[in-house]
Amino acid sequence: MAKSFMPAIKTEEELRDLQLKGLRWTVNHVYQGSDFYRKSLDEAGVKPDDIRSLDDIKRLPFTAAKDLQEGYPFPLRAVPFKDIVRIHASSGTTGKRKVLCYTQKDIDDWGDFFARCYEMASLTKEDRVQIAVGYGVWTAGVGFQLGCERFGAMAIPAGPGNIDMQCMFLVDFQSTVLCCTASMGLLMAEEVEKRNIRDKINLKKMIFGSERSSDSMRKQIDDLLDIEHLFDIPGMTELYGPGTGLDCVHHTGIHYWADYYILEILDPDTLKPVPEGEIGEMVVTTLKKEAAPLIRYRTRDLTRLIPGQCPCGSILPRHDRLLGRSDDMIIFRAVNIYPGQIDHVLSGIEGIGSEYQIILDRKADGKDYMAVKVERDQGIDSSQDEELSKKIGEEIKKQILVSGNIEIVDYGSLPRSERKTKRVFDNRDD
Repeated sequence: MAKSFMPAIKTEEELRDLQLKGLRWTVNHVYQGSDFYRKSLDEAGVKPDDIRSLDDIKRLPFTAAKDLQEGYPFPLRAVPFKDIVRIHASSGTTGKRKVLCYTQKDIDDWGDFFARCYEMASLTKEDRVQIAVGYGVWTAGVGFQLGCERFGAMAIPAGPGNIDMQCMFLVDFQSTVLCCTASMGLLMAEEVEKRNIRDKINLKKMIFGSERSSDSMRKQIDDLLDIEHLFDIPGMTELYGPGTGLDCVHHTGIHYWADYYILEILDPDTLKPVPEGEIGEMVVTTLKKEAAPLIRYRTRDLTRLIPGQCPCGSILPRHDRLLGRSDDMIIFRAVNIYPGQIDHVLSGIEGIGSEYQIILDRKADGKDYMAVKVERDQGIDSSQDEELSKKIGEEIKKQILVSGNIEIVDYGSLPRSERKTKRVFDNRDD
């Protein structure tokens, strides 16, 4: 019988007991081993012995991205250098790279729970997994490959880009699973159709990481490829890397690995818990991480907890797909807008494709103006542009309470990306 990477715990009470044990270990571990955390805990007036229940997590101080950047090059380190076997770093798009250290146990844990992702996606050792994400100092490629090899399926480390090679691999290697960004998933689906090779490939599943995938984008990919499942896989360098959860085949939300970290959903302004089912910021605390643990780390990612139990029966709780980042918010004419809200509106309108751009300008009159470019769907005639434009404008006004100029453009005319697609262009001078 194949090894299962699912947790042995069977009840919520067992899960809470495991979390409390892990929380107490983590607080003691960082207090003893990390200068940064000892100072932070002392300033908050908290000692390791003060953690007696899960509710005591509220007493712990927050950690933020700036703490990692200010602690460069080895922030949050809680073990001696002799125990560190690897480092990874974020892409560094907002300043200094966030560098994280790993012990061998951290790497082993990461491999195990990433293998759990493949198990939850109902892969078998017969699957062939084409890994079309970035390799290098960041966590993406090596994480997907580590989990795949731990699970026991065939890893095809293609890396990102090179569409000719990707298509050739799909045909020649008969890859059954493609791991990529949602943007690259759309690009590959369109290329498969363009090259007329759909009946020559054996692709059954896609696993999307690194960016939010909209319902319309997923539908477009499914229409083009007719595959069994599209999965979302969250992850960030600070929390090991990708693989910290996955939606199961029922697609009712992302199961997250609550035996490896505690997830709080907090109001980003008040930092108080929001009711279950309401949107807030993900705040994570690791339970087993040795080299660079996280104590109430503010991810800035927005989501919500999904109440109840999944039809799959898993004890592991669920959060929704990521809805955006709290620091990605656009302020337009005094209205706070997250790009995901526009995305949600567009996903509910028939006759348009999945690709769009939001362009913000400040004109000579001092006022802000918003334009939204949207592709019409394949096979939709341009004679419907006026009707589509009116409908989109009305829905944005109704749901988000702002007005903008809607421009319908040809299918395929907006840029595609092999990584993340840029959709917001803010040209205003602040």
